[in-house]
Amino acid sequence: MASLGSYIRSAARATYSAYRTVPVRWRLAGGSAGLTFVILTGFAAIVALFTTNQVRNQFYSDVRKVADELANRPLVTVGPHGLGPACNMAVIRGGLYSSEQAQIRVYDVSTGSLLCTQDTAVTSTNAPHMTPPFPPPLQLGESQQLGYRIVALPVRVEPEGDIRLLFARPLSEVQHTVDRIRLFLLLGVIGGAALALLAGLFVARRAMRPIAELTDAAREIERTRDPSLRIPFPEAEDEVAELARTLDGMLVALDGARSDTEAMLSRQREFIADASHELRTPLTSVLANLELLSEELEGEQADTAHAALRSTRRMRRLVGDLLLLARADAKRSQPRRPTDLADVLVEAAGELEPVADGHELTIEAAPATVEGTRDDLHRLALNLLENAIRHTPAGTHIKATTSSVHGDAVLTVQDDGPGIPPEIAGRVFERFVRGVRDGGRGSGLGLAIVRAVVRSHDGTVTLDRPIDGAGTRFVIRIPAVQTPAAVAP
Repeated sequence: MASLGSYIRSAARATYSAYRTVPVRWRLAGGSAGLTFVILTGFAAIVALFTTNQVRNQFYSDVRKVADELANRPLVTVGPHGLGPACNMAVIRGGLYSSEQAQIRVYDVSTGSLLCTQDTAVTSTNAPHMTPPFPPPLQLGESQQLGYRIVALPVRVEPEGDIRLLFARPLSEVQHTVDRIRLFLLLGVIGGAALALLAGLFVARRAMRPIAELTDAAREIERTRDPSLRIPFPEAEDEVAELARTLDGMLVALDGARSDTEAMLSRQREFIADASHELRTPLTSVLANLELLSEELEGEQADTAHAALRSTRRMRRLVGDLLLLARADAKRSQPRRPTDLADVLVEAAGELEPVADGHELTIEAAPATVEGTRDDLHRLALNLLENAIRHTPAGTHIKATTSSVHGDAVLTVQDDGPGIPPEIAGRVFERFVRGVRDGGRGSGLGLAIVRAVVRSHDGTVTLDRPIDGAGTRFVIRIPAVQTPAAVAP
């Protein structure tokens, strides 16, 4: 019993879960169709019961009426010599009954013999094997036997004799009529439920149209990420209108919160940019003093001064990176002028050549002039080359090229090292994402600065797989400008 109860509960939960996945308009239309089906089924059951009783009573009345008319006619006569009664076949076949399947039997009760049927008079020589084999009607009245409605009545005969008439019609006749009525009612119920379903879908679709408009507006806001867009209000003052007003109020609040957040972030970016800029002056002074101090000291004190000098240089580099990113976030533009990426690449490679750590560095610099900030472009090229040196083992071949392709200045840096792990390949341009091979020396800002510089110059940066399938390949594309130097071979 417990298992049956748990099974019923599980089935109920599964049914409810399936019902919740059905769209609302189908639920409304299905509920309307189901209610219509129940109402029509009850109405059809009452109509079927009433109509069936009426049809059956009419059928029984017709059978009784025909039997009475036959019994009042001279169906049998007695011969002049007192012989047994003879059937009047002309009267029996007179067409008082309409059904071809009706059965007529005339019996002599005194002898228990069958005198005639609707087909022929019966004698001792032609007693037929009749179907259905009705028994002689010993009792008068109405009954049902062998699928027939039977009426047994006394027959008028001259002189008086104990002769009886048996008239029967098959119940299948009335059953066919009842079945047709039930079929028509069933088709009516199904058709009514189907029409109710279609009407319910139509009405639900019209009723859900304001919600569909709200959904489209919400989808547009999701696509544009613009909470300043307004929600359409339906004409009717109903629950949907209340929902629209609530959503619109929520969007107004979100728009205000977004404006406040953007203003706060803008102030933070301005502060970081200003603080980073202000930090460069004291750091430069500290760096100069440490350089002088490291030249004057000797022994352990000199080593300490050199260590402090290295840390200060690293701090200045980090402050410079933060300043560049802060300027990019605050959208502060630096003065720009035509700059050849070939010169920038050669300068960056010359700066890193002393610290190449056994890497083979190849430069192929063709003229590629862009309108840009030279310091930022120099930082871009320096970071790409330094990234390749830092994340590849000694002996790795690093190749950097510049070229002009289809109106773009293209800077490519690739290596034949182990490549970037797949788990971080999609996040290499995010801030503070570091590889496992840098030994903790990097700040995780190098490639983020590359992307920021490229975007500030209206360009693109992509991480591609080298043609030979080994290592890493970065491709920078920045719109090129035409200068007299660039046009000359």
